[in-house]
Amino acid sequence: MRREEKIEKVTIKNLTVDYITKSGIITAVENISFELSNGQSIGIVGESGSGKSTFGLALIRSLPKNGIVRSGKVLVENEDILGIEEKKFDGIYRWKEISMIFQGSMNSLDPVFSIEKQMKEILKVHGIKEGKGVKHAELIKKSLTDVGLDPKAVTKRFPHELSGGMKQRIVIANALLLNPSILIADEPTTALDVITQSQIISLLKNTKNSKKMKIILITHDLSLIPNVAERVIIMYAGQAVEISDTKTIFNNPLHPYTQALIKSIPNMKSTKKTIQFIAGDQPNLLNIKQGCRFKNRCPQVMDVCENDPPNITIDENQVKCWLYDNKTKNK
Repeated sequence: MRREEKIEKVTIKNLTVDYITKSGIITAVENISFELSNGQSIGIVGESGSGKSTFGLALIRSLPKNGIVRSGKVLVENEDILGIEEKKFDGIYRWKEISMIFQGSMNSLDPVFSIEKQMKEILKVHGIKEGKGVKHAELIKKSLTDVGLDPKAVTKRFPHELSGGMKQRIVIANALLLNPSILIADEPTTALDVITQSQIISLLKNTKNSKKMKIILITHDLSLIPNVAERVIIMYAGQAVEISDTKTIFNNPLHPYTQALIKSIPNMKSTKKTIQFIAGDQPNLLNIKQGCRFKNRCPQVMDVCENDPPNITIDENQVKCWLYDNKTKNK
């Protein structure tokens, strides 16, 4: 049974996700908390392997078999959607209230079925039956129109007949088919040219505004965030090292890792011909040691960084760094 009203508030509390591997346990997401309300959207940014995709998969309960939510809650209004039965989650939330554009999903379109047949299959799988004013053709037409495609031009076509940008719009249309309240977009512009990337981001922004939808944009490209999200989570080695409003992230980044990410964004107006990058690698999540996980790459590292940093709140923003600890400052 579907909810009658749209989701107004989502609260993530201390979410921790592990992968069980032959080499040991990998904690891909560790103790992350934040809240989305009043039409807010959020960006999740980090390098490959930082845990950002795992975070999205956990929210929609689509982790691989070796992935488990060790602890934490995802509260939709006041219901923990991680604690309910799979059947109830499928019936109320999956694709109907929380939908996801999976990473590389435009390549997962079935090559032997038309776009129309694939969209009808989504409706069928999620229990949307025709009748009582519900027509599959009308739902498909509206969803394709919403992403800027001509239904007459694409419904009978096959994926190989479409450009990369058109296929990505189809994927977004599939995710929007049941009019969800929350859209998780995992690297939605990967493998697209710069112009098409801009079009997809504009589409997400317009969708967010027109449908009053919450979007969780997962990306390694920090420059995409201001167009879609009001808040940003900066992830590093499974942890949220900074959670701030978008303006603060770009104008006054707090964590040294965030500062390095900002400096690495190419600037067309800059006279410098070299691209700044972050030297070194993320720590091995199979062998995490005590202390700040960025310490071996940080230009501001201190002796105290050998200890696990606290979460410090500054003007409603949060940073995991000893630089902002009052006791450290006063030493």
